[in-house]
Amino acid sequence: MIREIQISVHPGFIGDEAYIRRTVARKLGIDVNDISAIRTEKRSIDARKRPVFRLKLTVFINEKPVVKEKPIEWRPVGKGKTVIIVGSGPAGLFAALRLIELGVKPLVFERGKDVQKRRRDLRQIMQEGIVNPDSNYCFGEGGAGTYSDGKLYTRSTKRGDTQRILQILVQHGASPDIKIDARPHIGSNKLPGIIKSIRNTILKNGGEVRFEAKVTDLIIRDNKIKGVIVNESEEYTADAVILATGHSARDVFYLLHNKNILLEAKPFALGVRVEHPRMLIDQIQYHTKRKHENLPAAYYSLSCQIDNKGVYSFCMCPGGMIVPSATCNGEIVVNGMSLSRRNSPFSNSGLVTSVTEEEWKEYNNYGVFAGLEFQKEIEKKAYRYGGGRQVAPAQRVTDFINGKLSNGLPPTSYIPGVKSALVNEIFPADIYDKLRKSLFVFNKKMKGYVTESAQVLAAESRTSSPVRIVRDKNSLMSVSVEGLFPSGEGAGYAGGIVSAAIDGERCAEASVKYTG
Repeated sequence: MIREIQISVHPGFIGDEAYIRRTVARKLGIDVNDISAIRTEKRSIDARKRPVFRLKLTVFINEKPVVKEKPIEWRPVGKGKTVIIVGSGPAGLFAALRLIELGVKPLVFERGKDVQKRRRDLRQIMQEGIVNPDSNYCFGEGGAGTYSDGKLYTRSTKRGDTQRILQILVQHGASPDIKIDARPHIGSNKLPGIIKSIRNTILKNGGEVRFEAKVTDLIIRDNKIKGVIVNESEEYTADAVILATGHSARDVFYLLHNKNILLEAKPFALGVRVEHPRMLIDQIQYHTKRKHENLPAAYYSLSCQIDNKGVYSFCMCPGGMIVPSATCNGEIVVNGMSLSRRNSPFSNSGLVTSVTEEEWKEYNNYGVFAGLEFQKEIEKKAYRYGGGRQVAPAQRVTDFINGKLSNGLPPTSYIPGVKSALVNEIFPADIYDKLRKSLFVFNKKMKGYVTESAQVLAAESRTSSPVRIVRDKNSLMSVSVEGLFPSGEGAGYAGGIVSAAIDGERCAEASVKYTG
């Protein structure tokens, strides 16, 4: 017999298998010895009152457990069809794996460096404030997600098989826990090894991956894409091209525009990154000053409507740190990351509001790039308000609300450092007003959220792409050029690692269908 049940477990017993078996037996009214196996399907934390773990379990009673899923296999591809993939973020890497499954050779071009060499450039940003425009927190093997926590939570369950994506990550070294946790994450210390393992699978099965290979032009003949130009001189041809360049590849947007490939401005979000002491967030969320050691750093998700526009927390990093995510010098962009243990003394989150044509109307003379130019101006202004060399402008949350310069700032995880500044002045008045008002709402939902021990850093501006590459909803192909498949966050069709990976797989399938 197989039964599915749900139980609640005190944090002190979450690792006690014998206790869980006894609890299951008691709930089912059976002898504990009749339980052959217990498989955890889902695990979450319910902290509405006292924190407990909620477990969804499959219980096998007097019978052997059934294997839930088989590992995915990849076999070497021959010398037949080739699809070029531009970018090695989640969309690009999962597109490559799916192409191999379908018997097609992927040729991946990545403008940045591999995960190991990339670390040197990240260290240069942190310690010297110098940004390599092709190798940074956004560009390089694995994309922006590699060094921003590896959060795998997604609402894109209708777009594709999310469990398949998680299974592939597990096969390449991720903890099996990501398949059962309600809010799975991998950690920026573990992701590089997983990304390298995915690369090895691609190479072992006949694919190619080339680093420091920036696509600088597209080869288009008779309205069909034939290949790409790399590093301004190297020509490569293929049967189709998947464009998976990420939300910060502005040069690619300009290139496409010059090639008369249809783009459109799209809404994005803009704001600040809020940083609190982790202990404070833990106390608020777990309703106690005594947190059990089995409880992870506490998570929160906040949202509200201010003047008919959404304001919400974004990319929340419990026990994490804030990192500099600019892609060129002269701009400040902040983002959050955390390691697998999430044991930093800080917790941070984006605090952002929706930005639409109403906010960027002064930039409408830039046409399709109006939102992008508005985004760029905010990032440049943040740099001017900061201290140079990636020192970020910061303000205590209480002073941000009152538009007051902070007399001293609390400790921060942001390694390049912070400078007391009027962060509120970086944003147009209406955007600042929405952010300010939202803090009063959020403080009612999380009493203590507004505090002098918290601060805001600017600018949190790369939540998603401000430009969409228009594609046909059925073929997933550009409406302007045959054989070109825009994919992932940079194309405007995903928002996060899992959804980008799903979109990459879909574009791989579409490209194979196109090539016949």
